[in-house]
Amino acid sequence: MTIRLPDFKGGLRAYEPRAEPLALTPGAPLASRTVFSAAHVVADPYADTSPDAPAAVDWDATLAFRRHLWSHGLGVAEAMDTAQRGMGLDWAGAAELIRRSAAEAKAVGGRIACGVGTDQIAAGSLGEVRAAYEEQLAVVEESGAQAILMASRALCAAASAPEDYLEVYGHLLRQAGEPVVLHWLGPMFDPALEGYWGSSDLDTATDTFLEVIAAHPDKVDGIKVSLLDAAREIDIRRRLPQGVRCYTGDDFNYPELIAGDEKGFSHALLGIFDPLGPLAAEAVRVLDTGDVAGFRELLDPTVELSRHLFRTPTRFYKTGVVFLAWLAGHQSHFTMVGGLQSARSLPHFARAYELADGLGLFPDPKQAEERMRNLLALYGVAQ
Repeated sequence: MTIRLPDFKGGLRAYEPRAEPLALTPGAPLASRTVFSAAHVVADPYADTSPDAPAAVDWDATLAFRRHLWSHGLGVAEAMDTAQRGMGLDWAGAAELIRRSAAEAKAVGGRIACGVGTDQIAAGSLGEVRAAYEEQLAVVEESGAQAILMASRALCAAASAPEDYLEVYGHLLRQAGEPVVLHWLGPMFDPALEGYWGSSDLDTATDTFLEVIAAHPDKVDGIKVSLLDAAREIDIRRRLPQGVRCYTGDDFNYPELIAGDEKGFSHALLGIFDPLGPLAAEAVRVLDTGDVAGFRELLDPTVELSRHLFRTPTRFYKTGVVFLAWLAGHQSHFTMVGGLQSARSLPHFARAYELADGLGLFPDPKQAEERMRNLLALYGVAQ
């Protein structure tokens, strides 16, 4: 049977859903690349709350999704942008998420790294920004997880020159107990981060970023670059000190960056590996054997879906990620913290469903189809 899906021109088109999913089974941890999936949180649909109230999280479903990712050999990047930090999930909720997920990771033997930011303050002096980072770093280190130093809206607002970034990051790296991951999140993901590292000129900003790393190479496990610019990531990757990894955060160009070239490759820390988790893990296991062509054959077809989910305004990609988790049966509803399920249009959802179904991402295609039909009916689309 076909399903009628709305297009971007105000009409309907017929689509025939896939009958069988792609056969993907859990497997061992990956060998040739370190791969983290930045995981979403599952909202509590029964909570009597509002978009501007503290997030109500379904902890059982949230942790179950992390166990799903770990079962496929992926690491979990916790309390990151994908988990709606600063877009529905406040610091109190993020701290609880970090503690619970870190304990779950320890219980099941999963790898976890957690975001450290400054979102408990809206703005402040450089000293207040540093103190906010320190508070969050302490929570992550006490949980036993690796720390990811995230870009800070408050630091971007308070800093007046590149030297301010050098001072704040230098202080944090000196006191970090274990090597951390530094995260450069571009303004396409968060407009408040325009001019991060002290300049809107990316060449100047890159130099400052690399200066921070060069001063503390023993405290930097790696960097996550989320600029959606493959050429710039490759340039940065080639300029890193020996032993410092590059984790791609480029949801537009990840297959080629992970595959690499004769001068090196990127590991991965990606939001798109939330819906693509099992397929991404299978692709990297193929790469573990040295089969680059086989890796690209599996992962290249997923780029169209990723570019669709991360289309402008990119910061709303989380809506598509959670939508696909609902269709895939990882949660019983399509409700998001902060009411963000309203952030994308029905044609956007329809295309996301079509692309994901075509890839075989839904373990139960019939269930996904039924849920898509329910959503269409809610919007008044007759079949």
